[in-house]
Amino acid sequence: MNTSEVLKIVDHTLLTQTATWEDIKTILDDGIKYETASACIPAAYVKQAAEYVEGKLPICTVIGFPNGYSTTATKVFETKDAIANGASEIDMVINIGFLKDGRYDEVEEEIRQIHEACDGKILKVIIETCLLTEEEKIKMCEIVTKAGAEFIKTSTGFSTAGATFEDVKLMHDHVGEGVKVKAAGGISSFDDAEKFMSLGADRLGTSRLVKIMKNTDNGAGY
Repeated sequence: MNTSEVLKIVDHTLLTQTATWEDIKTILDDGIKYETASACIPAAYVKQAAEYVEGKLPICTVIGFPNGYSTTATKVFETKDAIANGASEIDMVINIGFLKDGRYDEVEEEIRQIHEACDGKILKVIIETCLLTEEEKIKMCEIVTKAGAEFIKTSTGFSTAGATFEDVKLMHDHVGEGVKVKAAGGISSFDDAEKFMSLGADRLGTSRLVKIMKNTDNGAGY
């Protein structure tokens, strides 16, 4: 698989606290140039970004990010606001404490409500795999499938670790039909990206791969 094909499943991501509009514009311009799956950016920039790209690039944003312990009502409001401002994909963080407390019905209901608020747009559910046991990861595969979300996602990129090959394979093996897997956090090479894809990742969250391509285009090599 060539690098341009890999980039087509990348959510080109910038979620740092210090991100400025100039930084966001660079992400958007690069996303358009390299035909990435989307640009994943902070919610505060969604409206401006959607107007800037004029439909040339899907805009993704994050909800309940990065800790996931906002109330469901807050997450639903965030989602509706983002969609109204032009987001076409939503990456939400689950309430990890509720999962660990065994409050599975509440975790599922929250995902259902946010999915409804997406109004037909894509929902990706971040489960923060680095904080979960194998049993909890499998349980979340079941919950995400039942709740009807389009994707299950490994990581925020803001916790103790990002995606691992083992977790992506585990998730791919346990999600139901129609649910895709997004690997995010720490994906820093095209070799790693292709390995994640071979194990079942349908989408990748990273900024590093586009940077590699830009360096290559500028004659810097890998």
